[in-house]
This record gives sequence, C-alpha cells and structure tokens, in this order.
Amino acid sequence: MQLVERYVDQTMLDAIAREYAKGRLLLVATADLDALEPVIWNMTAIAASKNPRAPELFRKILVASASIPGAFPPVMIDVTVDGVRHQEMHVDGGTIAQVFLYPPAAKAALHGHIVARKRTLYIIRNARLDPDWASVERRTLPVAARAVASLTQTQGIGDLYRIYVTTQRDGIDYNLAFIPSSFNVPHRQEFDTDYMRQLFELGRAEGSAGYRWQKYPPGYEAAPIDQR
Repeated sequence: MQLVERYVDQTMLDAIAREYAKGRLLLVATADLDALEPVIWNMTAIAASKNPRAPELFRKILVASASIPGAFPPVMIDVTVDGVRHQEMHVDGGTIAQVFLYPPAAKAALHGHIVARKRTLYIIRNARLDPDWASVERRTLPVAARAVASLTQTQGIGDLYRIYVTTQRDGIDYNLAFIPSSFNVPHRQEFDTDYMRQLFELGRAEGSAGYRWQKYPPGYEAAPIDQR
C-alpha cells in the first residue's frame, strides 16, 4: 500500500477528476469473495467526489484489483448497508472475469438514456489466445499451477465471446488485440523484465506499423455454416 501511496496522490486524483468532468470514465474491477460477484468501480467518480476518504478508497481498490488470491492478501473494504457497517473481502477481478466491458443488463437499466452515436470498443488482451504446449512436472503444485493457467486462459476467451455478443446487441464496433502465437520469448518468472521489454517492443512495432485489429473473438467464424 505504501508503494501505491507514493504514486497515487491527490495530484493524480485531481487529474483523474478533471477527466471525469469531460465525460471520461476509468473503471476498475475487483471480485467480492464474500458475495462471489464482480464489482466495477467508477474510479473517476471516486476521484471527483471530494470525500476525504476518497484517496484511501481509491488506493485500496487498485491494490485489491491486483491482489491475486494465494499470492497476495485480500483487501478489506468498509461498506455500509442499511445503516450497518460491514467489511467486504476484495481480490483481483480476474478471479471472476479476465476482461470486462459493462454488465450486459446495464442497457436495460439505462433504457432511454443512451445517446445514439457511433461507439467503438478496443480490447487489449495481454495474453496469447492459442494453446501453449508445455511439459508439466508430475507433482501436485506444478499440476495445480498448470490447471489454473488453463482455467485463466479459457475464462479470458469466454469473456471475449461474452463481450462480443454484447457489442453485437448494442451496436458497438468490436476490435481485439492480443499477443500473437509468433511471440515465443521464454517467460521464466513473474515480472520477467526481459520478457516484458520484448513484449513492449513487439506492441510498439505493431502499433507503429498500423495494427490490424481483430473483428471477432478467437475461433469465431463470421460466415454462416452451410448445413446442406
């Protein structure tokens, strides 16, 4: 938390609040483990609230959103429900969804309040989406780690399909970017700086050359299937 406090100060919150006044949103997701539900936080509204506790809440949400269960401790967030104070246990939002747009039910809730205009979605998925073969050591921890990695990858692909369905319903232009299968730099450990630098250079090079955004989730066939 101290590291976050060093960078997320009142100056940063004021800058985020100014963007909120322009109509921009910064949304961060966490997972409420008690309720087994995702929570999408409007960080711009929190920054602009002028509440004296806003900086503390803002930092807690950021830390919670990166608190991988088992690797980092959960973050307890104080809430008040019907006048009664509680604490909710929040962890990395990836526990429930690897990527999100907005709850599909939000359109019904906002019926009559949505301005008709062109809307474009750009998703940057920081992962490869193709199967990544690896020899798994026959021990409990390596097997469990590989299974969790598989679950995370397939969950992320499912999220991309869910978002695609939402965009098609709501008339939003869908654009997807992800790490290509041709990127085979060894990822030896978490926060591997050599891997991160080379991945950054790949993204910079492809962006500079004019990245070809994918219009569909991986494996989706846009053309109808001939059932003759």
